[in-house]
Amino acid sequence: MKKIDFDANLSFISPIGAISLYSKNNRIIHLEIGNESPSSSGKAKVLDEAQKQLKRYFAGKAAELDFEISLAGTAFQQSVWQVIDQIPFGQSLSYADIATAIGNPKAVRAVGAAVGANPVPIRIGCHRVLGSNASITGYSGGDGIPTKRWLLEHESIQTKD
Repeated sequence: MKKIDFDANLSFISPIGAISLYSKNNRIIHLEIGNESPSSSGKAKVLDEAQKQLKRYFAGKAAELDFEISLAGTAFQQSVWQVIDQIPFGQSLSYADIATAIGNPKAVRAVGAAVGANPVPIRIGCHRVLGSNASITGYSGGDGIPTKRWLLEHESIQTKD
């Protein structure tokens, strides 16, 4: 994991493995799936709120996650993440759809790289981004494709394998 400059963190177990949340200035700046942080440190209200919302999401009791986040990335990455953040629960877009939405239809590969660099997966629902034929092309969180498949099935999003 790359070095993260945070002032508080916590971890909890979810159906897809450990979720580690990192915050700075009371905003979530990083969410990691599958690698439990050594121990919780610091205090931030946003950590408790994010954990509560995520647990409700995993329990099937919430479709929207709206805890405060702060995203560090290039202008291009930010534009991609903004489009992904607008994909509703239970729906998906393709990488090409996102490239078109940001006004750069030829940037499909760059969109893929930006999706993979998403610092707060699940909250910014990058699992909802599929190949143009609704195929699962990859996932950088947790156990990779099995984690993405679980999230998609949880939201009843149909894919082609």
